[in-house]
Parts: sequence; structure tokens; C-alpha cells
Amino acid sequence: MTNSPVSRRDALRAAAVLGATAFVSGPEALAAASGPAAPPSRKTPALSPADRAAIDAAMGKKGAYNEAQATHLMALPRNDLTVRIKGEPVPISFGFGGWVAIKHTLDGKSAMLMSDTVLLQEEVNPLISAALAQGLEIGAIHNHFFYEEPRIFYMHISGMGTPAELARKFAVALKDSKLLPANQPAAPAASQAGNNATPAAGPPTGKELFDLAALDAVVQYKGVVNGPTYKYTVGRDDVQSLMMGTEMTAAIGLNSWAAFAGKQDDAHIAGDIAMLEHEVNPVIKTLRMHKLEVVAVHNHMLGDTPRMMFLHYYGRGPAAQLATGFRAALDQLGKGQAPHMSGMKGMKQG
Repeated sequence: MTNSPVSRRDALRAAAVLGATAFVSGPEALAAASGPAAPPSRKTPALSPADRAAIDAAMGKKGAYNEAQATHLMALPRNDLTVRIKGEPVPISFGFGGWVAIKHTLDGKSAMLMSDTVLLQEEVNPLISAALAQGLEIGAIHNHFFYEEPRIFYMHISGMGTPAELARKFAVALKDSKLLPANQPAAPAASQAGNNATPAAGPPTGKELFDLAALDAVVQYKGVVNGPTYKYTVGRDDVQSLMMGTEMTAAIGLNSWAAFAGKQDDAHIAGDIAMLEHEVNPVIKTLRMHKLEVVAVHNHMLGDTPRMMFLHYYGRGPAAQLATGFRAALDQLGKGQAPHMSGMKGMKQG
């Protein structure tokens, strides 16, 4: 019996399942790629304090370490931009901030960098060239919004190596861009306020603009205040997702989210739903039933197994009504007979 040809995607998926880095071919690879994702056999090793310090030093900014997910995460907001949607100003925290995250592979022999960068269209190709020059890879380039001015694109950059090496390469790739923290203006003071903060005189925060308790009751999670916005981030703990031997979790980008801007009776919502392939059209149908606009459907990662898709959406109206649409979309996840699913009850906030 002769071996059947295997596509690069099939090989990457098989390698992720097996935790391998070498090219895998033949029917065995296809079987591994098409079967259910095996639960990680061990916990992701923690990043050491020295690893985290090296990441912060390379980036010139202090990140946040998620101990439960063994992931060091750093926000990369575009505070230099002024963005409008349909002519109306919206805050950067509504969805115009990027991030970079680093965590170890499950075997602890390497680490993965994953990022989402926020770019003007003329910034896309210079950053592609800079990232490739550092040995990093491009996983996706796409929109997250309609109607925004200026036009904004999002590029996912990834890489494998040691934590310090990855942070250094990423920082070098960003050095001539507005994305590097040193090249960014300071965030408005209001954006530092949390749910329990007592705001100083100045622009209202999400705590004053929205009925947080009412929204939490609809969404069935607690959100986080970030300046004038209120945001939910919900992980997919019901899915065991691997990419190049690394467990993909909410802190490194496998999550659904919803951000609210405006005010309780006249709000904007924007967000992202993380889906398995068979969940895509049920989510689309549900969002349209709730009069939310579907903006984009695409990948964020390469070589992940099971294959994850991401849907971006937008809406305008009373915040409670918009929240109902987001909750309804979440309710479409974890249904069906997919072997790697155990239901939405396994999901948790990232």
C-alpha cells in the first residue's frame, strides 16, 4: 500500500497532536490529525521569574503573569490612534489594542509567542518584513471591524524558542513601529480604572456608563472595566486545543469576548467568538437573529488542532439587548457530537 499525499495543513495538525516539531507524512499523520485532540498529559511548566523579567526587559514594559495558565501577557494598545465608527469616536479599549503572550510548550523544551497586532494598512507589510527577518511567522491578517476610520487591520505573529529569545525578536520586529511600548503615548488615566475604582474628576468609566450588574446577569459572567468600556472574556476550557505542542488557552488567545462602549441605553458592542468549524454557521445564524452584524470569519492560528475559527461581530443598541445576543452566541458553543467537546458548562472566564 502506498502512502497518500499529505497537505502542509494536515501535517501541521498532526504534528501539533503528537507534540512533534518534525514533518509527519502518510496515513498515520492523517489519522492523528483527523481524530479528537488528546487532553494534555501534563500541566504546562511555569515561566520562571527570570523568564518573565527577561520578557519585560526586552519589551520595555511590565506584563501580567497568569499563573493558572502559565502565560505571560502584555497589552499593546494603539493610544496614538483616534478611531471613529460610522463617524462617531470610540475608545481604543473598544477593540483597538493588541497583545503579545508567551508560554512554554507542554514538554517544557521550548516556548511559544502568540500576538495580535493592531495596524494601519500602510503598516502591515513593513511589519511582515520585520517579523520574518527575526524568524517569526505570520498566522493571519484581517479586519475586525466595518465602518472604522482610519482603516485598521490585525496581524497575528507567532514564533517558537526560549521566552527571552522570543521577546527579544518580537521587540526588534516592533522597534520602528508604533506598537512598541516605548513608542506609545501614555494611556488616558481613566483607562487604568477597574470595577471597584473610585474615578477622579474626568471622563466617566464603564462603571458609570453601564449597569454592570444587569449586564453580568444576562451574560452570566463578570466583565472588567477598562476606561469607558466594559469587557467580557470567556475561555474555551471545553476544548483541548494544541498548537505545535503548546496548550492554547484564553490567555494566549483562545477566547470569546465582548466589549461595550457608549452608554447603557445607546451602546456599541464588538467582539469575537472562538468556534470549532461545525459551530460557525449556528453562531452566524444566532447573531443575525439578534440583529448583530457579522464582520469577519477567519483563523487566528496555524497548525492548531482541533481547527479553531474566529468570528468578529458588531452591533448598536441598548446594552442589555446587545448582551443578550452575545450570550445567545455563547450558547451555541459546545453543542453537537464533536468528540473533543464537553459542553459550555466547562467554559470559564479568561
